[in-house]
Amino acid sequence: MPELPEVETTRRGVEPHLAGRRIAALNVRDPRLRWPVAPDIADRAEGQRITAVDRRAKYLLIRLETGSLMLHLGMSGSLRIVPAETPLRTHDHLDLILDDGHRLRFHDPRRFGSLHWVAHGTEHPLLARLGPEPLEEGFDGAWLRRALAGRRAAVKAALMDASVVVGVGNIYASEALFRAGIHPTRRAGRISRQRLDRLADAVKSVLSEAIAAGGTTLRDFYGGDGQPGYFRQSLSVYGRAGEPCPGCGEPVRQRVIGQRSSYYCPRCQR
Repeated sequence: MPELPEVETTRRGVEPHLAGRRIAALNVRDPRLRWPVAPDIADRAEGQRITAVDRRAKYLLIRLETGSLMLHLGMSGSLRIVPAETPLRTHDHLDLILDDGHRLRFHDPRRFGSLHWVAHGTEHPLLARLGPEPLEEGFDGAWLRRALAGRRAAVKAALMDASVVVGVGNIYASEALFRAGIHPTRRAGRISRQRLDRLADAVKSVLSEAIAAGGTTLRDFYGGDGQPGYFRQSLSVYGRAGEPCPGCGEPVRQRVIGQRSSYYCPRCQR
């Protein structure tokens, strides 16, 4: 599933092609995504100028004059800017047709993506209870202390809770915990102030480096420019079960936490 760095990489890839253009049409070829696409969304978007492309958590927000198109890539979704004559592929479900003839094309084989309309001055329910952005000032060790106080859940699961902090998915949670030296099963509410400071810093550094590298290509993700992400080459523990830890040489272990595969070093993380 595309995580925050992949979504941010996509945002940066498509925004220069969208900002300032007008929407000639929104062609919904198949509305059967995770939630059915509203039948009036094309009428709402047509003729409007795109003012910006933002991101909140893993949602892309295409800002228009009277509202926003809110797009989620789901598990396998991707966006491309393509010329009008580009042949359609199976699972090309949506085209945002621009006034210069190019299309922003949404491809989603598994149909877990979604498209919603958000009117100006309103907040979509899917965004209402989200925690802070991990790369903004509101997220730090002090925030983690407040958000995790009293929690009995494993810190790995808590870090992936979007009410604690948005966008820290499975890959980057494993990598951040490794950098911070914290075992993924440690009870979230029993971690010291100093270690939570390190964890917040590790989350920021891992995500920043992943964005700079264009994300992490696993199966389906490609950035908005069609190029793969390269952060996978820098992963320390994720997907490396049985391989030597880059810090101490101990074999990396794998276990399931919160129904997700987690990777850690039993010697460096405690």
